[in-house]
Amino acid sequence: MPRPHLLPLPLTLALGLFAGCGEGHPELQNLGSDTMLEVAGAWSQAYHAVHPQVVVSVSGGGSGTGIANLIAGDVDIANSSRHLKDSEIEAAKKHGHTPVQHHVGYDGIALYVHKDNPLQSVTLEQLREMFGDGGKISKWSQLGVKIGDGGTNDDTIVLASRQNNSGTYEYFREAVLGGDSGRYKSECNNLNGSKDVVDFCGKTRSAIGYSGLAYATTAVRIVPVAKTAGAPAVIPTAATVLDGSYPISRPLFMYTNGEPTGEVKLYLDWIKSDAGQRVLQEHGYPPLRPL
Repeated sequence: MPRPHLLPLPLTLALGLFAGCGEGHPELQNLGSDTMLEVAGAWSQAYHAVHPQVVVSVSGGGSGTGIANLIAGDVDIANSSRHLKDSEIEAAKKHGHTPVQHHVGYDGIALYVHKDNPLQSVTLEQLREMFGDGGKISKWSQLGVKIGDGGTNDDTIVLASRQNNSGTYEYFREAVLGGDSGRYKSECNNLNGSKDVVDFCGKTRSAIGYSGLAYATTAVRIVPVAKTAGAPAVIPTAATVLDGSYPISRPLFMYTNGEPTGEVKLYLDWIKSDAGQRVLQEHGYPPLRPL
């Protein structure tokens, strides 16, 4: 029986490793969160190395895309960096599905600036004033920061955000902008993927953006975040995410329609095992437990 047609995806991770697999090999369709895309691909390859009869096809597109495909019954596993919404659970039920949540790891949402940006720390309130609709912070000088660029100076803060189908977009709004009532400034640059936000900040001296902890590069700096003015500013690491001291951290999920069975269950069990969690940790994500 042919695989169901997937919804159009803005981002796909092609795993050429699996090209040419013969018939009879189980193929699992796994897509969704861009935050989880790289580690999902790494899990797929590591699992295939020890279970060569199983093919796990991984695609991105955002948590919302993965969940929409799960609701439609078109995928085996949806990756999500947020909880399902009540409306999504109801939609799944109308399709005869009962989504089941599987906690597979953690992530810290890091604040990225250009590597030459001297910003030492930022508070949650300052982030709300920068990114939130009606916020009063729009200039680096308001934070005591001067951005120089080849003899010129651009004091305007350039905001790098995600698109609204992103779980990271939803969680940042929840944790920083005040939940469902929070709104982003219209001047935010809404970028397709986690990597795109970091790349944008690495090329734009006056930018600040949020993205998954695992996407750091040498072109950017991660800015420590304080819960309130005067509180310690904490940099996101596996330790600070797991102990709760970093204020913008979240669980990572995989969802299935109903309790998983067969190869899907075996794959999820492996992901949550020490072997799967080491792959997660090696790619910069905090694991479910200290290893």
